[in-house]
Amino acid sequence: MRRLARVFTHHPRLSLTATLGAPVTWLLVVYVGSLLLLVVTAFFKLDSTTQKPTSELTLDNINVAFTTSEFTWTVIRSVGVALAVTLLCLAIALPMAFYIAKVAKPWARRGLVVAVLLPLWGGYLVKGYAWRAMFSPGSEFSASGGGGVLDSTIGWTPGFGQTALVITLAYQWLPYMVLPIYAGLDRLPASLLDASADLGGRPLRTFRSIITPMIIPSIAAGSIFTFSLSLGDYIMPNIVGGTTQLIGNLIARTLLAPNQPLAAAFTLWPIIIIVVYLATMSRLKAFDNL
Repeated sequence: MRRLARVFTHHPRLSLTATLGAPVTWLLVVYVGSLLLLVVTAFFKLDSTTQKPTSELTLDNINVAFTTSEFTWTVIRSVGVALAVTLLCLAIALPMAFYIAKVAKPWARRGLVVAVLLPLWGGYLVKGYAWRAMFSPGSEFSASGGGGVLDSTIGWTPGFGQTALVITLAYQWLPYMVLPIYAGLDRLPASLLDASADLGGRPLRTFRSIITPMIIPSIAAGSIFTFSLSLGDYIMPNIVGGTTQLIGNLIARTLLAPNQPLAAAFTLWPIIIIVVYLATMSRLKAFDNL
């Protein structure tokens, strides 16, 4: 026993693995098991009388979920919104993270990181309805009938729809993009930037040739959060999306129909999309920055 204790003492990674092994294994069993049951449910036939799954197997649910144009367009729209949110978060996060990591004074960095995290401390629904108040084109939030904040102050608002949905989701998930990029930039040696400047490299050339290749894994890591969270969101479309519906809304509506097998078949879409996306990000070494 003493010899075994010395092994764990001198090998902290082995000790951590042994400590977390059982809980992680249990979580994987529960998660993967639930996921497998969900996939299996998609192959059961629904009893039209009782509205409950039967023991009879069928491929009808898969055919409906993957061949009906209305549903496939909803999936395409969901992927488009998730990509738009990811790109918008990236455009905002890059200058923010660069300023925090390389421009701000060392004593101010911690406060700026806390400021980036502050939106996560607010309630998810509270932030959603706050943006609804911003985008409202009518008198929903104003007793005088002047419309929402944007409509009342600048006389213009995108209203409820896909644009409002992308902006709201980008606000919700922006910290998840900023933090990985900030971590990647913080590890970037300042000597590389100084060497580029000494050799006559202009800022854009330095950013394109030196900074970007080194923070691609960090960008990929952040995009995993923004893309997956946006793809699976079904609450914000109901708050600011107007008539815009995503795959999550389709699943929720089908589940309440109730048609559990068809709803389970719809879940195969995000599962496949996320697996493909994770495989792509893995090739960019995104998981080294998680």
